[in-house]
Amino acid sequence: MATLDLPQGWIQPDRAQGDLEGQIYRAMRDAILDRRLPTGARLPSTRRMAEACEVSRSTVVQAYDRLHGEGYVVSRSGAASVVATLPDLTFFSRALAVEAAQPQRDNSPLNDATPKGGIAARPEKLRAGEPDVTEFPHAPWARCLGVRARSLIVHDLSYDEPEGLAILRQAVLDHARQYRGVLADLSQVVIVPSTRIAISLLAEVALRPAEPDGRVTWFENPGYVAARDILAARGADLVPVACDAQGVACETAGLPRPRLIYVTPSHQYPTGVTMSLARRLALLDRARRSDAVIIEDDYDSEFQYDGRPIAALQGIDRHETVAYCGTMAKVLAPGMRVAYAILPRRYVDPIRSMMRERGLSIPAHVQAALADFIFDGHLRGHIRRMTRLYAERMNLAVEELSRRLGNSIELGPGTGGLQLLLRFRDPTIDDIVLQNRLQAAGFGVRALSPMCLTSSGGASSRGILIGVARATRPDLEKLSHEIRRGAIG
Repeated sequence: MATLDLPQGWIQPDRAQGDLEGQIYRAMRDAILDRRLPTGARLPSTRRMAEACEVSRSTVVQAYDRLHGEGYVVSRSGAASVVATLPDLTFFSRALAVEAAQPQRDNSPLNDATPKGGIAARPEKLRAGEPDVTEFPHAPWARCLGVRARSLIVHDLSYDEPEGLAILRQAVLDHARQYRGVLADLSQVVIVPSTRIAISLLAEVALRPAEPDGRVTWFENPGYVAARDILAARGADLVPVACDAQGVACETAGLPRPRLIYVTPSHQYPTGVTMSLARRLALLDRARRSDAVIIEDDYDSEFQYDGRPIAALQGIDRHETVAYCGTMAKVLAPGMRVAYAILPRRYVDPIRSMMRERGLSIPAHVQAALADFIFDGHLRGHIRRMTRLYAERMNLAVEELSRRLGNSIELGPGTGGLQLLLRFRDPTIDDIVLQNRLQAAGFGVRALSPMCLTSSGGASSRGILIGVARATRPDLEKLSHEIRRGAIG
């Protein structure tokens, strides 16, 4: 088997753009998906690739590690890495050329869930899905906010950009490209107050009530209850699709043709599993053949504790079937009330019109300040710092719960995100009763069974979702004690 003959300049990283590792990774990934690099072909050595790309060898090593971690290449001990065998899907018959616009920065002047009943006197312990807001970077944010509050230009104060200020849309796009590998141009980005609003708008433009299958919506089972309720309110006919260790099982026999598909592929909510590459490719192919739209809710994938985050589903989409949703609620704070969507081009104009009609804009000074916050590197630094902190707390939660509850439970992977799923092996446990007991004891946990559209009644649908962002050993000890008293005995 011959090693790939990669001529000088085949990959030409642009140093001005930065992220040389990501540029090499994306070029190799796209060549594999487009079949320009055939199955079984051996990759050049990292030293040779580094010389061809005129970068350091460590940069190529990191790019190869990402390709290996996401399943695009495989390696054997003592042998070169080779291109993996991928599904032979019609989806990849042609590539979508994306010329990403790079406008200059304008230097001129959630959690989406809103707590009910106002501000609580004391935050609930181990609250699922919420970041540690006590670590919010107040000083740099205050500086950015103060500068923009005093120096907005006339254009920023007008009605001209219902989809969000261009400077913030560019900052968000740069962030999503760097961290999530998305492929889009500036015109596809819209800024919204919450992911819930983005999901609602997308459902409104995508569903076709007048058509026989125009309301059919595949939904992960178990899945995010708020998204499920929003889609149902928009008239969706929800079809549960089971999730296993590889993510949503889109190849399940008997599933009706979908018009809309809702998934959380990078960190499935609530199980925490990552959708495998084979499943991602199959899902994209099924969506294309069904003329369906995929809503990719990428709510907290910046936080990955076991290697680099898997690139977004949108980044390997070649037919604009994916609408990508991200939020600042997890990486910063729910009170930011800033989220974003990266849309297929056909939906940009109708969603922009709906945003204008409904007044869904975020205050201009907040948008401009957040753009500065991102461009100045504060968001990147905050994510790096919080990833280390959250990884320690996730490891602590896994260690304490495993030690104290033993074989009576099964824990989720714990490799990323802000929550950890604890499943009970005993199918007779009533997780809703236990949830109420734990909440009365001050814990903001959630029962698993209400997140399931269908249930076999077995242990797989009985569990508790636990937040780890502010996890402490005493809280985990008390939680374990309450679970033993209330469920395990």
